[in-house]
Amino acid sequence: MRDLQQRDIARDLRRNMTDAEQRLWHYLRRRQLAGHRFRRQCPVGPYIADFACLEHRLIVELDGGQHAGSAHDRCRDAYLHRCGFRVLQFWNNLVFENLEGVLFEIDRALR
Repeated sequence: MRDLQQRDIARDLRRNMTDAEQRLWHYLRRRQLAGHRFRRQCPVGPYIADFACLEHRLIVELDGGQHAGSAHDRCRDAYLHRCGFRVLQFWNNLVFENLEGVLFEIDRALR
């Protein structure tokens, strides 16, 4: 039952993406970033990653100010690292102020 609930939550998150998530997704979808496939709001264990490139085990998280120093985020990141994922985190405002830099860092992590 938990998998079904998580799937429903992920679907709802895909329907209600933040402005920053929508903007970044515009550049990650359809293999636009160096041919790499990303999924949005992708369930990974008990968490839902904002964006994930499963082939390269890379997760990209966008966070607002409410996440500053969040214990939940530290637990999530530790879990994902134990599962073999690399996690890149960017502040939402960075997507608007320096999208090119965000895409550069994601591309660099994929190489």
